Amino acid sequence: MKTHSEIEQSLRLPCGALIRNRLMKSAMSEQLGDKNHNPKPSLETLYRTWGEGGLGISVTGNIMIDRTALGEPANVVLDEKSDLAAFKQWSSAGKAGGGAIWAQLNHPGKQIPSFLAKTPVAPSAISLGAGLAKGFNRPRALEDGEIHAIVRRFANAALLAKQCGFDGVQIHGAHGYLVSQFLSPRHNQREDFWGGNSDRRMNFLREIYTQIRIVVGDDYPIGIKLNSADFMKDGFSEDESSLVVKELEHLGIDLIEVSGGTYESPSMMGHKVADRTAKREAYFLSYAQSLRERVNTPLVVTGGFRSSAAMRDAISSGATDMVGLARPLAVVTDMANKVLNDPNYRLKLTEPTTGKPKIDRMVMLGLTWYETQIHRIAKGKAPNLKLTAWKTVFDTLFASGMAAFRQRRA
Repeated sequence: MKTHSEIEQSLRLPCGALIRNRLMKSAMSEQLGDKNHNPKPSLETLYRTWGEGGLGISVTGNIMIDRTALGEPANVVLDEKSDLAAFKQWSSAGKAGGGAIWAQLNHPGKQIPSFLAKTPVAPSAISLGAGLAKGFNRPRALEDGEIHAIVRRFANAALLAKQCGFDGVQIHGAHGYLVSQFLSPRHNQREDFWGGNSDRRMNFLREIYTQIRIVVGDDYPIGIKLNSADFMKDGFSEDESSLVVKELEHLGIDLIEVSGGTYESPSMMGHKVADRTAKREAYFLSYAQSLRERVNTPLVVTGGFRSSAAMRDAISSGATDMVGLARPLAVVTDMANKVLNDPNYRLKLTEPTTGKPKIDRMVMLGLTWYETQIHRIAKGKAPNLKLTAWKTVFDTLFASGMAAFRQRRA
């Protein structure tokens, strides 16, 4: 049995990198890219603030690997057209407090709002369900050569991230984005090298990991954010997720962050969380415990943690090696230091709601309210816990409308 003090202890990754403690900032969408999709200077302020808060690792929000495939209007893109000096300043700021900063690399696949892409791409020409088809256009199926090109883009972005001073990269393989789509039997109904059974559905991820490893070398950290399950009928299941984790361990991945859900079933935001799970705070800890019996790769569990006691218990149980924090850091930027220094620390956080579930879901209030707080921090301001849900709704709708207009003009 591990001791309760292990949350303060360093963690050695398989590649040899040393993480100074067991607390990680999980990725959140910042929407702070400029008109050319380079990082704005405000990202430096944001990540310097978080870095000085005591984290072991700060993982950036979505850095897109293809500027023709954006999940959101103000995404940052890392490719051959990027302003690498801006990325270097961002990575340097993120390390100001002594922790590491990792770049999360992503391709949205079909999860692109309709005003950003007339015809997005996906493993198969299958629309999003759960009433999302109106906001996301039906995709076309990727051709074999296009898939190889996307793999190369992932590898190129990883190499650029290393050259820009990021301490590691994380592949976004969760929440219904392109890697997740390839893994899902619901969304990947191909019958070629890239689909047809659970093993072939892994080939896209295998190729991405392998090509990244080739360009960054054996001593550079590569992680992944992976769904425990999609929580959708005919979707990616825990059994399939376990097979992917086992394969990733075999390939040599350094850190696996366990999450779950998609836009269609947003379990990563606490959607339909069981009472027993809520009491333990960690949404996906039980699944991580089952993984720990099968693999030795370091694990991170993200989602639901609010107290030092729950985080310390999760580490001491052996179920996870690190605790991931996301939304709490948008309201308490130095929560890591509070957790490390006070075993009785607890964050009391009431989730924003308009009282109208359909409206909350339409604007993804569980994300946009916190995104507003992130933008305040990025401007050097303190979070505003009195921000109302309705103001967030109006601001989000206005911003989306303006973004759509700009995109049509472009």
